[in-house]
Amino acid sequence: MTEKTDVADQSIRAQEQAESLKTVGWISYLLHLIVAVAAVIPGAQVGAGLLIIALIIDLVKKSDAEGTWQESHFSWRIRTVLWAGVLYLVTLPLWIIFLLPGMVAWAIISIWFLYRIVKGMVRMNASRAMPE
Repeated sequence: MTEKTDVADQSIRAQEQAESLKTVGWISYLLHLIVAVAAVIPGAQVGAGLLIIALIIDLVKKSDAEGTWQESHFSWRIRTVLWAGVLYLVTLPLWIIFLLPGMVAWAIISIWFLYRIVKGMVRMNASRAMPE
């Protein structure tokens, strides 16, 4: 009888952890989404603070998701932020040298960032892992 109870308790704990990770994932995706939408809308900058908070959440909680389908979402969000940051830094001289090419480059990066966040949200809503 005790063995069945232990198995049931482990199953309940695993479900609770999965739901907790999904909640953390939604919070992170929503923070990313706010920043992504603001980056696409001219003059609606909310700053990098929300993005840094989301990145820290993802870095801290990623180890909790190891071995689950949600692990790929943590990696997806972390890679998205890091790549966007690198792309923004690389194209920064375009703003200094030529205004229009800098604006175009950053608009393209922002749309790419928004696409990746929405794609991740759709797949997480369906409880599906992200492709590697």
